[in-house]
Amino acid sequence: MFKKLVAIEPVSLVEEAEKELHQYAEEVVMYGDVPADDDEIIRRIGDADGVLLSYTSKINRYVFEHCPAVRYVGMCCSLYSKESANVDIVWAEEHGVTVKGIRDYGDRGVVEYAICELVRFLHGYDRPMWKEMPVEITGLRVGMVGMGVSGGMIAEAMKFMGAEVSYYSRSRKPGYDAKGMVYRPLPELLEQSEVVFACLNKNVILMHEEEFKALGNGKILFNTSIGPAFEAEDLKNWLDGGTNYFACDTAGAIGDPTGALLNHPRVFCVNYSAGRTKQAFGLLSEKVLDNIREYMVNA
Repeated sequence: MFKKLVAIEPVSLVEEAEKELHQYAEEVVMYGDVPADDDEIIRRIGDADGVLLSYTSKINRYVFEHCPAVRYVGMCCSLYSKESANVDIVWAEEHGVTVKGIRDYGDRGVVEYAICELVRFLHGYDRPMWKEMPVEITGLRVGMVGMGVSGGMIAEAMKFMGAEVSYYSRSRKPGYDAKGMVYRPLPELLEQSEVVFACLNKNVILMHEEEFKALGNGKILFNTSIGPAFEAEDLKNWLDGGTNYFACDTAGAIGDPTGALLNHPRVFCVNYSAGRTKQAFGLLSEKVLDNIREYMVNA
């Protein structure tokens, strides 16, 4: 059992999960706002041996060094790799601190977002219509950049709706090949696709000036990644130079620190994470608790 478990910021646990935390710690502290800096994080952690955080804060070496009691960090957000994590996992492992993350909890909402926004473009619902008259997803040439869990789910949804789906990934996906989805090198996929979905891990940038040239004109680009899949300036030049559209759910997926692109007339951003649904919060909570339970058994 933890002596003290601190959630340093809002971590999106459902009420029942917050109550269950008290079974695993003598004291539980939940903060309702995001800490301003490292020193505030250190103050909030104090002498706690267990810490929870979401994606809006970081626990780096400096924080770890000033919080020597910490033995466990639970990431209530997606953990794809050590390199992209908002926790210094390398330092933690070297000093006996366990770090656990989760993934694949908000993907269904992302698929629903992709279908919803695409249909609005194709039919001209509350926005400029993509073509001169409404078109269906049927026969649409859709390209997937990244075929992880959410990318694969979007691809299957597009295929179900009658799209011609091709994909680019670090490796071939025989299961998707068998379903009639075609693997293509990235430049070829961009050139031949009418609509492209970027579904990449955090901090993976695959699209630069040359890739946007290959993508060409009259296209729709979606980014459902946690962060940008491109350089903001290259995206802006692509939008300014043709009749193209870009869509994403959060401002972070645009990757523009100035915020100017958010108001670009060809950028459509709902500015709310599509994966943040009631069902997703429930699944997130269960996975966070599963990680704590596993740690308690093995500690």
